[in-house]
Amino acid sequence: MAVIKLTQEITVGVSPKRMIKAMVTESSTFLPKIMSGAIKSIAVLNGNGGPGTIIQTNFSDVAGTPVPFAKHRIEALDAEKGTTKFTMIEGAWLGDKIESVVYDVKFEEVGNGGCTIKIASDYNTKGDAALKDDDIKEIVDRTKGFYIAAEEYLIANPNVCA
Repeated sequence: MAVIKLTQEITVGVSPKRMIKAMVTESSTFLPKIMSGAIKSIAVLNGNGGPGTIIQTNFSDVAGTPVPFAKHRIEALDAEKGTTKFTMIEGAWLGDKIESVVYDVKFEEVGNGGCTIKIASDYNTKGDAALKDDDIKEIVDRTKGFYIAAEEYLIANPNVCA
């Protein structure tokens, strides 16, 4: 198994506190609301939202993707410090090349009330499988799209996740 490491930084005009609420601690209600064309529901399958919790995201049929769901396990969460670590453990996005993906996410405050989201991702491949540049670009773009959609909604709705 090889590990492919990706890092990404996304700066948004929303505070770390609101972003971590939207994207992590309140994601089961927030994300299906703002991305109803892509996300049907998010359910906690096991746990209380802390480490060890298993979460399943169910995707809409109209999302234009043959991915019905993805399962994540929370490894660590410190909302006060703006950090979370979770592992994608199941779902069609893993495909035939990827065993699992570990995400280490930090929400860091920047000026003007915004934050930078730093995402370090470890893609654990099956055997000696390799990811193509197009695969990596798609992953980065999809990830950024989720955070930008959240930013736009939170800016337009300043009382949400406040």
